[in-house]
Amino acid sequence: MSKPRLHRLFNARSGRALDVAVDHGAFHEHAFLTGIEDMAKTVATLVDAGPDAVQLTLGQAPLLQSVPGKQKPGLVLRTDIANVYGDPLESPLHSIHVPDAIEVAVRLDAVAVCVNLLDLPGEPQVREQCIRSILALRTDAERYGMPLMIEPLVMQTKPGTGGYGVDGDTAKIVTLVRQARELGADLIKADPTDDITEYHRVIQAAGDTPVLVRGGGRVDDRTLLERTRAVLEQGARGIVYGRNVIQHHDPAGITAALMAVVHDDASVDDALALIGGGA
Repeated sequence: MSKPRLHRLFNARSGRALDVAVDHGAFHEHAFLTGIEDMAKTVATLVDAGPDAVQLTLGQAPLLQSVPGKQKPGLVLRTDIANVYGDPLESPLHSIHVPDAIEVAVRLDAVAVCVNLLDLPGEPQVREQCIRSILALRTDAERYGMPLMIEPLVMQTKPGTGGYGVDGDTAKIVTLVRQARELGADLIKADPTDDITEYHRVIQAAGDTPVLVRGGGRVDDRTLLERTRAVLEQGARGIVYGRNVIQHHDPAGITAALMAVVHDDASVDDALALIGGGA
């Protein structure tokens, strides 16, 4: 963690981070927009809730960076667009990075940029596109001192559908995380493993590169908080959650609960007490 911008991502006391991802609109999937139809309101809610960072696209990032004051969350800038989440899938599949993404991130005062490393069954050309994007972004990231977060995503075909879902196989995740490390990631954003007790293997594969754990689809609050504690106990340096925060009935409350677990090692029951009732 040699890049100074990372000091604005990780909490000085705990050494961990909570990044709330709100970059879903970039992926051309209508279901992803639930809860974030009004982005100005969503960003304002998150600023008040106070996570360590908010992950946004180049088109929405100004909503965060126009907020005055120095206490607002840091910006993690999404730098690529992919069409791999549809059901049925489009053809051909693609993953395309923003050519001037690092310069944009510098101008927007981001603390890091995020790019996918996709592994899709039967679609090796998409991973090749991702690798080319990572290598191109890496060159500029080094030049400007911008931390590069690589997001290795192992996908599998969802039975009975025409789309992909997350594959939580430990060996597959470890292999792709290791590739992200080999490509020079400053940060790695990785999925949880199906067997959460094996997550230390993902941490090991990343070496000294900090791992932030991806949230994925919606789960109940207790499951989310228990999983969060489990990955932190095995060495994760934080979490990047999206729909489990922005589609929650109490985004501020679940943010407070997650921050308590991430930064204060709160118990699950104590964290649950911070969430408002209702649905």
